[in-house]
Amino acid sequence: MKVDKIIKNAKIFTSDKNNPMATSLVVKDGKFVYVGDYEGDIIDLGGKFIMPGIIDSHVHITIPVGFEYAPMGERIEPNGKQDALDVMADYIKKHPGEKRYRFLMEKRFLKGEDIVKEELDAICPDAELQIQEGEGHSIWVNSKILQRHGITDDTPDPIPGLAFYVRKDGHVTGNMYEGATEVHIILDGGMGLTDEQIDTALQRWIDFSVEHGVTAVFDAGLPGDMQFHEKVYKRLVELDKQGKLPVYIDGSLVVNAERDAEEGLKELKRIQREYNTEHLKVHTMKIFMDGTQKIHTAAMVTPYVDVHTTGSTAFSAEGIAKLLKNLNDENLDLHLHTVGERASRTVLDGVEMAKKEMGDNLHVRVTCAHLEIECDDDLDRFAKLGVFANFTPHWHSGDPAIAATWLGMDRACKMFRCKTVWDSGANVAWSSDNIVFMDFTTWNPYLGMEVGMTRWITEKTKDYPFTVAAKVLPPESERMSIEEMLIGYTINGAKQLGIEAKKGSIEVGKDADFLVFDKDLLTAEKEGFSYNKPTDVYIGGNKMK
Repeated sequence: MKVDKIIKNAKIFTSDKNNPMATSLVVKDGKFVYVGDYEGDIIDLGGKFIMPGIIDSHVHITIPVGFEYAPMGERIEPNGKQDALDVMADYIKKHPGEKRYRFLMEKRFLKGEDIVKEELDAICPDAELQIQEGEGHSIWVNSKILQRHGITDDTPDPIPGLAFYVRKDGHVTGNMYEGATEVHIILDGGMGLTDEQIDTALQRWIDFSVEHGVTAVFDAGLPGDMQFHEKVYKRLVELDKQGKLPVYIDGSLVVNAERDAEEGLKELKRIQREYNTEHLKVHTMKIFMDGTQKIHTAAMVTPYVDVHTTGSTAFSAEGIAKLLKNLNDENLDLHLHTVGERASRTVLDGVEMAKKEMGDNLHVRVTCAHLEIECDDDLDRFAKLGVFANFTPHWHSGDPAIAATWLGMDRACKMFRCKTVWDSGANVAWSSDNIVFMDFTTWNPYLGMEVGMTRWITEKTKDYPFTVAAKVLPPESERMSIEEMLIGYTINGAKQLGIEAKKGSIEVGKDADFLVFDKDLLTAEKEGFSYNKPTDVYIGGNKMK
């Protein structure tokens, strides 16, 4: 049999539990046709390390394209509200004549106060002014932006308690929460982008992915702006037709609220038909089940200690159960943003309801992403109910004293319990979740692997974008091994996406996506692991770099 490529004398981590390590592989027509111990010549790697292509199972493709041309803006770290206003006023004075001024600021810098549109109007009366909250889940705007988008005191909240307009004495203040209300404002220039601009942004991401060995991703969608989402997907289709999209993208459609589920299902089926190429498939509904802890929109069982609220969820458990039955009929899957303990509990309850009614006939792949905090009683339910647990490991570091301001110290020391979920038998996958391309620092899967193993950002961490921590984030017992990080970034990610028959491990019959490293990742130092990068990347048996 004539083959395309024979590689021998390598240390191959296969992600195949039945054959975890090998020394040789053979590729023909873009597939693995042999994995094991081969006697012969051809390509001798001299003991180099090989692993399957990386699968990043929760990223955002369309949102970052918009931010390429509508950047978040000047980052400010003021000392209270008045300082924030002074800093922005000074910037505007030094940069006169701009159509819109954008700033980036975490809410904590306001020290308990809030900014209202009248204060923004006072420092910027002649142009639009927007402040993006640090995590991208809320904004402050002045009156000009509200007027252009037709937002008035009578505008109803899209999802009360989750996606809403902050009001004072019945009047909108210019502060608004969550993607259903503000993404269309942040990216309102997106529809004016040319095909060339979109392709340029996408090419930067493709180049980064190939360079780092990311061969497949799940795109977690764009809330509230389906037109721009489709505009980018149209370009992905065209790039794939031109042979310029080597990375497999598992796409999605975002549904914002339970009341939109029926219409959202129709739209999902439509885009599944319209955006269907070799490297772009769409079969998943995405729901932002809750928000974030910092702005108190993550849904909690136990109230926040500072504001005494619990947040809200986009769907009820009954709504999830009904949705699952409808998705099941159409052979579609479900992926949910679940930061707070009540968000994931509600999903698990909904899955349990659906399973009681449908039993083994329920085959929807359900994924809960992020899982920052969980109730003890829910940690083993992912395995019991067959729900995928997706964590973003580069978040698994920091000072628990910060989260303690809203969670209390006991709960702040019990975050990101991925090892416990893993050990329960659940399918755990890893992701980089980010909404900007910029320098791609946090898209780096090896950063995710490092922090997943150490729960610590140190001075050895590559381009560490976060504060260097004084110690390991508790619980220390939640640190993962390198084997677990590799499996979560390969075969477990493939299972989440439903592509395990073709990708995720080095096995006969699967796509020949594999990475070659000079360094043995299984024995590499954990601190500084983020500096690793493959020397060679093969996708479908073709050498990409």
